[in-house]
Amino acid sequence: MRIRSFVPFFLLCAAQALPAAKMLEIYFVDVEGGQATLIVAPSKQSLLVDTGWPGLNMRDANRIAAAAKRAGVKQIDYLLVTHYHEDHVGGVPQLAAKLPIRNFVDHGETVEHGGNADRLYRAYVRTRDSSGGSHLQVKPGDKIPVKDLDVTVLTSNGEEIAAALPGAGQPNPACADVKPKETDTSENARSIGILIQYGDFRMVDLGDLTWNKENELVCPNNKIGTVDLYLTTHHGLDESNSPAIVRALHPRVAIMNNGARKGGSPEAWQTVHDSPGLADLWQVHYAMQGGKDHNVPEAMIANIYEQGDEGNWLRVSADANGSMTVYNSRNKFEKTYNK
Repeated sequence: MRIRSFVPFFLLCAAQALPAAKMLEIYFVDVEGGQATLIVAPSKQSLLVDTGWPGLNMRDANRIAAAAKRAGVKQIDYLLVTHYHEDHVGGVPQLAAKLPIRNFVDHGETVEHGGNADRLYRAYVRTRDSSGGSHLQVKPGDKIPVKDLDVTVLTSNGEEIAAALPGAGQPNPACADVKPKETDTSENARSIGILIQYGDFRMVDLGDLTWNKENELVCPNNKIGTVDLYLTTHHGLDESNSPAIVRALHPRVAIMNNGARKGGSPEAWQTVHDSPGLADLWQVHYAMQGGKDHNVPEAMIANIYEQGDEGNWLRVSADANGSMTVYNSRNKFEKTYNK
């Protein structure tokens, strides 16, 4: 009897002594059609990509701060501003009033001027320069030094990486059927795009990079390689999400950070949905223009009503072996994707 009782007790102690798996956590915060993606490394260093909209009684800053609290972080170690549009940079002053920001990452000066464009940029620069934090102006190929992660800048200020990343560079047959669109001279085309790697896990976030600039990354050869997780570019608008880049990235899972009436266009939705090898597409909002044919099942949508400011979020927890679990805060539905 003593031996029988001793063995399971020993096994229990051994199990309790095993270290918990270190996970990368990514929160896709609902900022109603803008972007605010909070990336928390196993080291607990944080990288926030964009800050949502200004005003609105600090709605977006409060939602980001709540996500940071859930993730156990008390400051933003790196704030990456992909470009200077209101739904991406507008919330910076309000967020800085709630959380310390240690490093500001951007592509340099804005290319848009007049009226609201100048006001947005000046408000960002005032906050950046008065915060006491550091300023990093990045170019393609640079690294953002988040502990435990490998974060590579793919695009910045209208330029892209000159050479393929290790293991990439293969010809992209999808380029043959994709035609260029009208040249985009806006801040969208200047977006900072990044590749985040944690062990074997790879994720791409290209901000609001537009069609022609996407294609420059993967045509005629794919400079990025494949990824596990793709944040649909530009909120799932058909000005972006070229079939050439979606098929080149070959994601296993995609997240669409659309709003109820922004992003989630049927054409872009279909391109991502039909991507070979895609296991699932998840959405931050139900897309009103998509109807029943161009929205995913409700279990995989964080916010299903147009009105009400639900503020539900999606979270991806990723292991260094490439496995990941997506969790929906609205209904507590989750799904695991093993490598």
